[in-house]
Amino acid sequence: MELFKKNQNSQPDQRKKELPDGLWTKCNNCGEIIYIKELEKNFWVCHKCDFHFRILSSDYIGLILDEGKLDEYDGNLISADPLEFKDSKRYPDRVKGAIKNTGLKEAIVCGCGTIDTKPVSFAVMNFGFVGGSMGSVVGEKVARSIERSLEKRIPLIIISASGGARMQEGILSLMQMAKTSSLLALLYDQKIPYISVLTNPTTAGVMASYASLGDIIIAEPQALLGFAGQRVIKQTIGQDLPKGFQSSEFFLEHGFIDFICHRRDLKKQISSLLNYLKVQD
Repeated sequence: MELFKKNQNSQPDQRKKELPDGLWTKCNNCGEIIYIKELEKNFWVCHKCDFHFRILSSDYIGLILDEGKLDEYDGNLISADPLEFKDSKRYPDRVKGAIKNTGLKEAIVCGCGTIDTKPVSFAVMNFGFVGGSMGSVVGEKVARSIERSLEKRIPLIIISASGGARMQEGILSLMQMAKTSSLLALLYDQKIPYISVLTNPTTAGVMASYASLGDIIIAEPQALLGFAGQRVIKQTIGQDLPKGFQSSEFFLEHGFIDFICHRRDLKKQISSLLNYLKVQD
């Protein structure tokens, strides 16, 4: 018994020395143990199964924009609490926690930059901020990004990552769907290109509005896409869902998106599209 206790107590200490915290991570798809520095070099993509890890808005800015530089607009807008909403915690406290954890004021960062010297109006969501949910501020910042695209007559790029409308703002959140969609109609009328990039996940109110209205819609591999959850859909229609339902690959097969792009090729593909989709006078 003493021998058993000795071995049991000594083995975990040895493992801790061999695998220090913060140096390795596990792929959510294939279970491969990956050295984090190697993962960073590979654009946060698993070298074994090509699974695309979720990354930050700042990572997409560095990946896509020239010199990783964004001239940010509207960075000080912060959500109010019009409904005085409270679930497990007060809504203002939830927002303050997200600000502290992410260093951002809201779930989207917007501004202007260049892609291979071509000027663009650029917006990128961060899922880490209240699940990338779309409240009044997110909707307003997207609307202003569209308006900058109209004013400057430059293409619009939006990188989406969202669980949908922010329930803590109720109908005010849902109104952002109509506001952003109507402005995108003006962009279309002016023949100014809009490229929408869908990442894991892009769902619900965001997917039902500006994320699905691009002139070109690109998705990262294996991203979760859709409106309602699979369980809700299955219960509603009373049928089993197809294999791979709500994946990028399923959406491509059924014509909802234009193509799937590996993260390392994202800037090159968007740049090529901008060469074809020139703003018309």
